[in-house]
Amino acid sequence: MNLFSDIRALVLTSIEAMVAEDILPAGLNLDPITTEPPRDPAHGDMATNAAMVLAKPAKMKPRDIADALALKLAADPRISSAEVAGPGFLNLRLDASVWQGLPAAILNAGTTYGRSTMGQGQRVNVEYVSANPTGPMHVGHARGAIVGDAMASLLDYAGFDVTREYYINDGGAQVDVLARSVYLRYLEAHGQEVEFAEGTYPGDYLVPVGQALKAKVGEAYLDKGEDVWLQEIREFATAAMMDLIREDLAALGVHMDHFFSEKSLYGTGKIEAAIESLRDKGLIYRGVLEPPKGKKPEDWEPREQTLFKSTEHGDDVDRPIQKSDGAWTYFAPDIAYHYDKVTRGYDQLIDIFGADHGGYVKRMKAAVSALSDGQTPLDIKLIQLVKLFKNGEPFKMSKRAGTFITLRDLVDMVGADVARFHMLTRKPDASLDFDFDKVVEQSKENPVFYVQYAHARICSVLRKAAEAGIAVDDASLAGVDLSGMTHDAEIMMARKLAEWPRLVEIAARTNEPHRVATYLSELASELHGLWNRGNDEPSLRFIQDDGAATQAKIALARAVAVVISAGLAILGVTPVEEMR
Repeated sequence: MNLFSDIRALVLTSIEAMVAEDILPAGLNLDPITTEPPRDPAHGDMATNAAMVLAKPAKMKPRDIADALALKLAADPRISSAEVAGPGFLNLRLDASVWQGLPAAILNAGTTYGRSTMGQGQRVNVEYVSANPTGPMHVGHARGAIVGDAMASLLDYAGFDVTREYYINDGGAQVDVLARSVYLRYLEAHGQEVEFAEGTYPGDYLVPVGQALKAKVGEAYLDKGEDVWLQEIREFATAAMMDLIREDLAALGVHMDHFFSEKSLYGTGKIEAAIESLRDKGLIYRGVLEPPKGKKPEDWEPREQTLFKSTEHGDDVDRPIQKSDGAWTYFAPDIAYHYDKVTRGYDQLIDIFGADHGGYVKRMKAAVSALSDGQTPLDIKLIQLVKLFKNGEPFKMSKRAGTFITLRDLVDMVGADVARFHMLTRKPDASLDFDFDKVVEQSKENPVFYVQYAHARICSVLRKAAEAGIAVDDASLAGVDLSGMTHDAEIMMARKLAEWPRLVEIAARTNEPHRVATYLSELASELHGLWNRGNDEPSLRFIQDDGAATQAKIALARAVAVVISAGLAILGVTPVEEMR
């Protein structure tokens, strides 16, 4: 059930009737017509732009269309009034019976209320985290993991077929550094004194990896050169780090559908195939790039390179894919990886990048546009930094990692639910302050607590009613007569509940799961407001002297709990039934 879609359908049906009556001409495009909440709630429950968007193609004054449309809409029993505002906007007020019937509809639907078929089963690949397999993930990775995971859940809820994917960056020089660092821990496990040179990884997390390597190979690598052990330790260390990463992600409630290895692109012809695909389209050429804008680097030379004509697909400059010595640039395997995604038949690609990858956005979009002939859209979300605080001071250190707070540190300190919700309280491209004291604070200023407390309060009311012998199961509550639900505060609550299906579709269309967290905070605020008003107005209290009256009040509250549970599930947060 989606009230906004239902009323939009009524608007379209009314317009079709106006066409049949020759009030409007045939052949009008009705797609731009919307039905949404008015900017000022005092103007009504919903507003439609139908008259404004049809005026020009119909060659009519918008107000004339609005006046005729208002008469049609007002004839429907769901519409109590249809008023023309300004040049032709139409404000609608819904009959009280619509709001009174909403809790029952929600209770009958359960957590499927708000689920959408908007995606129509389109296949979407969401790639997120993709941290280098060189150590434990830090808090920045945690934010990317949470945003990507919530986005995938949101898209699934909106009717898309979603694949959660992790790209393992195991093809670069950083994995050689990892192997050398593990070798030092291997020597240390044999009782040798070691020193970590600058650029290696000194974190304690590699101690057990070195010990595990000793247990596997014994003394085989002692006093041996890199030509003997580098490749083997690369594979051993990468596997160990990926096990660690999987464990850390699981602690955060993140589980991937697919892991893709960068190394699998090399020596398999996959990079060559991707580049050949672009070459066949006339997008690969030999050329010399202009020097970088601003101060020219001292070592810059006008060397001829193999270039991708990315400017033909929206990029600012063409991009090198192969160096003058024949080696691939970092961009080449990324092209091949996305070519693989395109050939897997996805209808849409989403990449979650760290803020430091901002320069990659245009070139990656150009590559996917070229590889798919513009048929596969790529949306890239940049995740800004997380600033950590504790006791009002910046908080940075982790003994385990050596230099930073790890994802596991975060989960151990505040829990996965708190971490996930708080990381979704702001848009991903805005920096986020994470105060370890404030995120566990039990106050209305803490959105995590505020939403959880709303759910717990409702559960508390249900328990009390059940103890009094009142039936509080959803089936019983859905059959309750709510014709007495007429107070403005209760109607406002119902109006907020009605926004949920529309919010889901907007958030899924824009790939913005933080909208769900914002909505839940607003819904919780409405619930707490209604609860507090009951202190002064006994008729608003959820527990009444009469059992039937109590059921009627609880039906609305239980509908709120259903929506909170559905929203929290999208965010990957468990709703609590009581606060400790």
